[in-house]
Amino acid sequence: MPKVKRSRKPPPEGWELIEPTIDELDAKMREAETDPHEGKRKVEALWPIFRLHHQKSRYIYDLFYRRKAISRQLYEYCLKENIADKNLIAKWKKQGYENLCCLRCIQTRDTNFGANCICRVPKSKLEAGKIVECIHCGCRGCSG
Repeated sequence: MPKVKRSRKPPPEGWELIEPTIDELDAKMREAETDPHEGKRKVEALWPIFRLHHQKSRYIYDLFYRRKAISRQLYEYCLKENIADKNLIAKWKKQGYENLCCLRCIQTRDTNFGANCICRVPKSKLEAGKIVECIHCGCRGCSG
């Protein structure tokens, strides 16, 4: 399996601690991209890719901000090399967006009525027993 092409600059110290997890998520991503999508709607074929992208970004975010297990240099290296999504992480740092699933769910231009996605509506505001599923990423409620 070919390695993911990185910049010529060597990764900072501590990379060897997170590299196995990143490689495993990259392998799952490649598998999700080549997965057959017969019988699925067009948007449903992209849901596993969105979930893995979120998982990889959340892993880097948690290591740096919550557990403080990686250095700032390694964190910035991951953002610069697009291992983690810097725009999604920037939203996670803001109040009310701590559990945001993807950036498409807060873009109002992607909806018919200029509102956020249905997964951003709190469960307490929805009808009891109603199952909500985001059309963009398959999220079932990321507002809390």
